[in-house]
Amino acid sequence: MNALRRIGPALLVVAVLLVVWQVYVAVSGVAPQVLPSPTRVAEMGWANRADIGAHTAATLQVTFVGFSLSLVCAWALAIAIDFSPLLRRAVIPLLVVSQTLPIIAIAPLMIIWFGFGLLPKVLVVALATFFPMAIGLVEGFASADRGAGALLRSMGATRTQVFRYVRLPSALPRFFTSLRIGITYAVVGAVFAEYVGATSGLGIYMALQKNSFRTDLVLAAVAVTAAISVVLYLTTYLVERVVTPWALAEPQRRTPAVRENA
Repeated sequence: MNALRRIGPALLVVAVLLVVWQVYVAVSGVAPQVLPSPTRVAEMGWANRADIGAHTAATLQVTFVGFSLSLVCAWALAIAIDFSPLLRRAVIPLLVVSQTLPIIAIAPLMIIWFGFGLLPKVLVVALATFFPMAIGLVEGFASADRGAGALLRSMGATRTQVFRYVRLPSALPRFFTSLRIGITYAVVGAVFAEYVGATSGLGIYMALQKNSFRTDLVLAAVAVTAAISVVLYLTTYLVERVVTPWALAEPQRRTPAVRENA
């Protein structure tokens, strides 16, 4: 019931927009090649579901492989930075500078250097998602309670033990926030990389249908891409609930005290 209250307004807005879109197409008589109706998009998408499904599988493969690579590299670098202040000063500015490089310029270069296989698309996804997760982890580690760390050290804990019992749990809530940003970038990065150059995937499918003036199928692929992004985004909340139940429970425990003080 609470979930319905949270997503209900968004679903209502989407429903209204679809109704307005359908009515506008019916009243204006605009050509389907320019703007197909939502019902036509759904109908043509369903009729071509086998084709769209095959390309969706290819996009999901690129998304998961690229995002997994980015995830591993972000954790490895963030942990190394947390253990080395010198590395922090050397690497953080480079991470910031890396975000000034437009993906729209990098993706074609990846295709030129590595061809039309899986590797260039995976690298584009990794580059698009690495920064938010790495920075989220670095800042999460730095936000750990210094008092708790000092207490453990006074009891003879090693640097690794302080990291494991204090710094790592403190970083996880912030990490999941950055994870949600990264996972949406991953899908967009995969589609864009495919759009630039690929043999399969929703990106190349959109490009082919656009060249054939099949706007309905382009929009059907866009709808599938949006659905994938939303599902992956919501999945991060389920993972967070399992991994960090204490972080979700803290606001609920604090609320009564806040109300009493008010």
